[in-house]
Amino acid sequence: MNGSRAEPARELEMPGPAPKIRTSFMCTIPSAVVTQALAHAGADAVVIDQEHGAIGPEHLHAMIAATAGTKCRPLVRVGKRDEAMVKLALDMGAAGVVFPLVNTAQEAADCVAMTRYPPRGRRGFGPFIGHSRWGFSFDEYLSKVGGTIICNILIETKSAIDNIEAICSVEGISALILAPFDLAVELGCPGQFDSQEFLKAVEQFERATTAAKVAKSTVAMTEEQVQAATVRGYAAVMLGFDVLMLKNSATTAISWIK
Repeated sequence: MNGSRAEPARELEMPGPAPKIRTSFMCTIPSAVVTQALAHAGADAVVIDQEHGAIGPEHLHAMIAATAGTKCRPLVRVGKRDEAMVKLALDMGAAGVVFPLVNTAQEAADCVAMTRYPPRGRRGFGPFIGHSRWGFSFDEYLSKVGGTIICNILIETKSAIDNIEAICSVEGISALILAPFDLAVELGCPGQFDSQEFLKAVEQFERATTAAKVAKSTVAMTEEQVQAATVRGYAAVMLGFDVLMLKNSATTAISWIK
């Protein structure tokens, strides 16, 4: 793979001694209204979830388009490492793709290739719809947007942790995302984020990404978790999941009556 890590990471660059941590939300509800609200709230990115969310191709374009006019970057978490899903997401105007269940450096390199045009990758050219999201003409898309596509990799398995140093060496990765829920389940300690096995895996992830100078991200759904992630050098955090935020708010409001 001949790509450059610096190229896709442009949206994640945070110069200066005290960089501002980037924020995102996971969109599982098939609604352009929800996506637009989160984008206008000031999120740096929304992740439109086609892996665990209820979002099909019929809603994908509307949710991506709903971020227009904001600083928010629409990313798509595809259901698997599938070239057709990646092509659809990017051609609908997504700023990048989040890849699940990546276990090896070769799989990570394959993800990068799916987000790059030849000669750096194998993405097919056809942004007939996507160019409008960025305010460019069809002819301008390749030069203005094509080289900025974000390629984020989820680290959520024991195999990925075992291979983390090799994965960090793959050129073209924008960020590696520690997925605590999946990782804890795989390690046999679901929800036990203070277990020794889980903490050891996190330490290995953080050590490798720091040494390789690869941007890292994780879930942080409280102010304390955000502060801890900032101290430990995370470049970005996932602040919440739309459906859980809605349900939790409703549950709290209902509790006022009881």
